[in-house]
Amino acid sequence: MAKGKTNVLGMIGFWAFIVGLIIAVVVGIMAALGMAAAFMPAVIIILIILGLIIGFLNITAKEIVLFLVATIALIVVGGVFAPLNVFAIGMILDNILALIATLMAPAAIVAAIKALWSVGKPGD
Repeated sequence: MAKGKTNVLGMIGFWAFIVGLIIAVVVGIMAALGMAAAFMPAVIIILIILGLIIGFLNITAKEIVLFLVATIALIVVGGVFAPLNVFAIGMILDNILALIATLMAPAAIVAAIKALWSVGKPGD
C-alpha cells in the first residue's frame, strides 16, 4: 500500500480513538449525573464501531502484545473506584472506565485475531 494512503488510514484510526475517548468521558460524567440513560444504547453502538475502526487501522503487529495487555489491565480495574463517594467521583470514574473498556474491547478482539492469524499462518 502506498505510504500516503497508510497515513490517511492511520489518521482515521487516531481520530476514532480521540473521538471515542471524548465520548467516553463526556457520557461517563453524564451517566453518573443521571442524564445519559436515554441515549446510552446508541453511545455503546458508536463506541463499538469506533473500537473496530481502531482495531483495524491503528494496531500494528509490533503493538499487539502491549495493546492487549493494556486492554486487559483496563478491563480488570473496572469498578475499583466505586467506594469513592465524595462528589460521585467513584461513579464518574467507573462509568468512564466502563465506556473506555467498551471502546477498546472490539479493538482488542481485532488485535487478538490478528495475533492468532500471525501465529497460525505457515511460514517463519
